[in-house]
Amino acid sequence: MVQWVGHEVGSSGCLRKTRVDPLLLDFDIGLAKPVSRSVRLNGFATCLRLEEVYWKVLADIANTHECTVNALLSNVDMEVHLRYGGVKNFSGLIRVVCVVHLLTLGGLSRAL
Repeated sequence: MVQWVGHEVGSSGCLRKTRVDPLLLDFDIGLAKPVSRSVRLNGFATCLRLEEVYWKVLADIANTHECTVNALLSNVDMEVHLRYGGVKNFSGLIRVVCVVHLLTLGGLSRAL
């Protein structure tokens, strides 16, 4: 959805309307900043690098399940090893877990 929000001077020197996506008006670019954290996955120390927004979603999921982010990540790691023999891109899997969580909250899980 795009809305008209103001005017700017175009290359021809004429005043023209500008359009800004309302979703971007309050966008926090800091949420896209990659953050590395040390985590323990089933007793093994490793480093996981995710954008800040994913750490926030993981904290929300952990809070919902009344556990820590480390416990949540360990559980995902264990389940994926038991069910599928592991994954090559664990951080990618975690991003998908976060998106599925948000889609489920938004009632969009039927699209999956």
